Amino acid sequence: MTKKQRALEVIERLKAQYPIAGCSLDYNEAWKLLVSVRLAAQCTDARVNIVVEKLYEKFPDVEALAKAPVEEIEEIVRPCGLGKSKARDISACMKILKEEYGGEVPDDFDKLLKLPGVGRKSANLIMGDVFHKPAIVTDTHCIRICNRIGLVEGTKDPKKVEMALWKIIPGEEGSDFCHRLVYHGREVCTARTKPHCDRCCLMDICRQAGIS
Repeated sequence: MTKKQRALEVIERLKAQYPIAGCSLDYNEAWKLLVSVRLAAQCTDARVNIVVEKLYEKFPDVEALAKAPVEEIEEIVRPCGLGKSKARDISACMKILKEEYGGEVPDDFDKLLKLPGVGRKSANLIMGDVFHKPAIVTDTHCIRICNRIGLVEGTKDPKKVEMALWKIIPGEEGSDFCHRLVYHGREVCTARTKPHCDRCCLMDICRQAGIS
């Protein structure tokens, strides 16, 4: 079985196991996902979803958040950790959206990368979830599971994993595939405990099945 054949089989099995694929960060506007994904660094999505409710109550749109004192943003987002740097990035990002893009989030990968606090993972998430364009989000679940399965080998570098996956994952499948890996990583192929290989839908094609 080639890596591409393995990838296509993994995609189909994960579709059957997790038919509904979606981002676990709550948002109803593109800029809110941009804020949430910055807050999610080293923080759970569940906590981010709680914290942003208070943030949006006080600053309900891009303009309000762009004008907000960084200290006030930091006070609200502190429970997500790294409050000072996250607040600074969010403030700077909202200012750029307001001044350069009319309050809208650009649908261009390279332009997204130029926004403060936005890396490849965040930019791909925005491109896939908001604009429904080909995207591969290499978060920790994706990197860990793809190495275990054998879709990539011996690299934990997010960009290298992303580039390797682009070669074997159909573009239109990338975003949902990565979301399903998150579900699988939380429920079955866990990081903090021994993976539950006995109930994994990929056990017979996984290179590391049964290995802690």
